[in-house]
Amino acid sequence: MRSEDRATRVPSPTADESAEALLRAVAAGDEQAFARFYDLVSARVYGLARRVLRDAAQAEEVAQEVMVEVWRTAGRFDQTRGSATSWVFTIAHRRAVDRVRSEQAGADRVRRLVPEAEQTPHDIVVEEAAAKMERESVRRCLKTLTVLQREAITLAYYSGYTYREVAQLLDTALPTVKTRMRDGLIRLRDCLGVEVAA
Repeated sequence: MRSEDRATRVPSPTADESAEALLRAVAAGDEQAFARFYDLVSARVYGLARRVLRDAAQAEEVAQEVMVEVWRTAGRFDQTRGSATSWVFTIAHRRAVDRVRSEQAGADRVRRLVPEAEQTPHDIVVEEAAAKMERESVRRCLKTLTVLQREAITLAYYSGYTYREVAQLLDTALPTVKTRMRDGLIRLRDCLGVEVAA
């Protein structure tokens, strides 16, 4: 390797390095660092978005948008203003709130366009029934998973824990947790008949 290549090449961070070090490597275009950073924060980003947005699909979209933004704008991270994770969670919260406002603005436009007489409690009942059916479907499908799959998915997606934290909480090896979660999400997808991000 030429000396100038060694000087310009960004070394890949080790597993023990901090989120800040990973983010600096991401800013330099290190895809492996981004994969590790994604593993570190993605479940918590989804959990935060899910708490702001009631809709799981929208929370997943927001989480993906946040991670794309992290990849594109990692160079803007300023460690003197806070930690890497708080920077990412600030982006996630802002995007989730923006999505809520956008949805609300759309609903307000529809209400302004639909005459008052045409607005009935029927729409509200239909929305509530659909949400209840969705929750029941998810509960039913979660029951088809193994105990470890169900616990791992619940901790990661509903409580916002990272894979590593889930592994510690369940006293299970990290690779085992990742495999069980992937297999569980595939089973959920098949059961629900929708796309579930692995």
